[in-house]
Amino acid sequence: MVPGIHHFNCDLPSTRRGIEDDPRAFFGGLAEDALVAIDEIDRLDDPGRVLSVAVQQYPDLRLMAASSSMPRDADTLPDALAGRMAELHLPPVSWQECVGTFGIEDLDRRLLGGGLPGPLLDPERDPGFFSEWIETFYARDVVALFNTRNRRGFLALFQELLGDSGGQLDFGRLAGISGQSRPTVNVHLESLRCLHAIHLVRPFHGEGNREIVSRPKCYAFDTGFVAFERGWRDSDRGRLWEHLVLDALRSRFPEEDILYWRDKSGRELDFVVRRETGAVDLVECEVVDPYALDPEPVALFRSRYAAGGNYIVTPVESGPYRIRHGSLTFTVCATSYLDSI
Repeated sequence: MVPGIHHFNCDLPSTRRGIEDDPRAFFGGLAEDALVAIDEIDRLDDPGRVLSVAVQQYPDLRLMAASSSMPRDADTLPDALAGRMAELHLPPVSWQECVGTFGIEDLDRRLLGGGLPGPLLDPERDPGFFSEWIETFYARDVVALFNTRNRRGFLALFQELLGDSGGQLDFGRLAGISGQSRPTVNVHLESLRCLHAIHLVRPFHGEGNREIVSRPKCYAFDTGFVAFERGWRDSDRGRLWEHLVLDALRSRFPEEDILYWRDKSGRELDFVVRRETGAVDLVECEVVDPYALDPEPVALFRSRYAAGGNYIVTPVESGPYRIRHGSLTFTVCATSYLDSI
């Protein structure tokens, strides 16, 4: 869709050979200021070398490299790329895009069908797509990149993470379900994180000894797979909506600054965002009624961490507007508003 772009897909053996055999000749055949997209660059044997040649020999070249795992391997890239590479996270189709670009205003269609373009645009829900995708993901990405051979154990772990997406990780329980040791579970979790199939949200804590400090929450990359593993239950709308809000936050803030908060009495906030000023914004997710929010956890949190904004994010594209819960003031907004906070 980008005018004048040169697109190369490294899934194709001929493309891989053309790039890897002689990167200088490959890039030299393009205009000096060409806009180039290399898709699935992780399929190359040494993508770092190819990118290094591009930026050193052709500094005016504008290059986009798409990969499912490359950003996590940044420490192994050549020094020539230092300061010349920016990472862009591409989530599934957002709710904002559903409404504004695709004209899809049925929230359940997005939550249950997911945000991959194929199933999202297909009016009929196809369970076969999701099961086939999971099998292909294991065979093509997990085995190829991480040499993981225990198919049954890995898939049992992955499917459990999908079904419990948005919950706290329980390593002992995951080890029991998958029939693997805790160290192996940790290795698989890191593989899934490198492949962007899951995202971990760490707990926020200060000096209080009643706060959860170590157990992350695990979110799957797409709600369609979560709904598939849960049996397409629309009763999960609140938890699924959290995924779309998290995608919007990750598009706006560094991942390490997006956390959640919970104390040992079970009081919890969906997300908190650390700001450079030292303030902490809190973000609560409500599908239907922002007035249904329980203000008690917020009041307790603000008694300890006073500085920051309070936001309630809903699927309704209106506002923003403010409401009060007791002494607390909240900004009610859509996901699109998070870009401006």
